[in-house]
Amino acid sequence: MNKVIHTDFQNQSSEITAIIENFATQGTLFIDGKRNKIKLFELGGTTVNVKSFKVPNVVNKLVYRFFRKSKAQRSYEFANILLEKGIGTPQPIAYFEHKAALSLQDSYYMSEQLEADLTFRQLIEIPDYPEHEIILRQFTQFTFKLHEKGIAFLDHTPGNTLIKKVGHEQYEFFLVDLNRMQFHSQMSLEQRVINMAKLTPEEHLITVMSDEYAKLYGCTYEAVLKPMIKHTQYFANRFHRKRAIKRKLGLRKN
Repeated sequence: MNKVIHTDFQNQSSEITAIIENFATQGTLFIDGKRNKIKLFELGGTTVNVKSFKVPNVVNKLVYRFFRKSKAQRSYEFANILLEKGIGTPQPIAYFEHKAALSLQDSYYMSEQLEADLTFRQLIEIPDYPEHEIILRQFTQFTFKLHEKGIAFLDHTPGNTLIKKVGHEQYEFFLVDLNRMQFHSQMSLEQRVINMAKLTPEEHLITVMSDEYAKLYGCTYEAVLKPMIKHTQYFANRFHRKRAIKRKLGLRKN
């Protein structure tokens, strides 16, 4: 088992290792996905979040063993980069990789558990959520800050931003599910819009986000809105096509 533990948690190395070694039989199940599983554990009075990544097939086991960093390693490294750049994400603690001679079997990423008030998904699903537009505009400001720092969060989707209220009409945002990111010296408006386009196809949300982003970027409202509509429709159509194909293949029930 290969492991890397953050310098701030070196004094808890044995406890951290024990958590990983006992992942299958201990901990509280938080998310039970098809390929990945998240459990919560106690570490010295702090609740930690451990994500177990399964490598789905023989080819990927070989690729992740020799040619590509594991999802756990990328999650850990990207979390540290985000914090260095002043972007919110739960504190990274460690990552572990279980490697055989010719393959990566599985890997684990541990971070502090962050108790949020809501996710961006809930903001979409609850249009009358208190201070809805305030949160939406502050989220757009957060996204603009990401782009200004050259960060393209490739999984910038509704469930991957945690939102926490920190004061009167003030919110902070934290990225999770970090293993897919790109870093640029600068990003064009087209790159920025594409990066936001997976968030929602809801027109009333797109209009508010486009208005706020245009003000921050210093361009016209239409310069953001038109490509936003185009790209959100593209991603929405692609999503529904994929679901239809899976349904025909019997991989989805509904």
